[in-house]
Amino acid sequence: MSKITEVVEELAAPIFQELGLELVEIEYVKEGKSWFLRVYIDKDTGVDIEDCGLVSERLSEKLDEVDPIPHNYFLEVSSPGAERPLKKDKDFEKAIGKNVYIKTYEPIDGEKSFEGTLTAFDGQTVKVEVKIKTRKKIIEIPYEKVANARLAVAFS
Repeated sequence: MSKITEVVEELAAPIFQELGLELVEIEYVKEGKSWFLRVYIDKDTGVDIEDCGLVSERLSEKLDEVDPIPHNYFLEVSSPGAERPLKKDKDFEKAIGKNVYIKTYEPIDGEKSFEGTLTAFDGQTVKVEVKIKTRKKIIEIPYEKVANARLAVAFS
């Protein structure tokens, strides 16, 4: 399955570059009896339905030409949403100053999940300011221990 996502990424790269879009993630998953190829896109000003439609149309043409998927599937192109996943170094760098939710592979200070403000990222360590009751504390998370991370919507 990762081979399919790699091929799709190669096919989509020129489309994203031409349209000034960023590839956030590609998923190829089976849900029930159906297969889904999901492509998440973004740009600094946010994506709209027209961006998604244009990518879907152009990518669909490329996929029809190359035909890397041997069976029927649904192509979905969308925004990653408000709780966008943080997958790459540049995602973490762009998220500095924003509220994030991070899960780790193993406990750090007795915890495996953290929500707070991403204060720094140097490629090796993710620093998150979390609030514990009334005080704030900086948690340093080794980058290789991050299981998954995403932006988090904060309700005040």
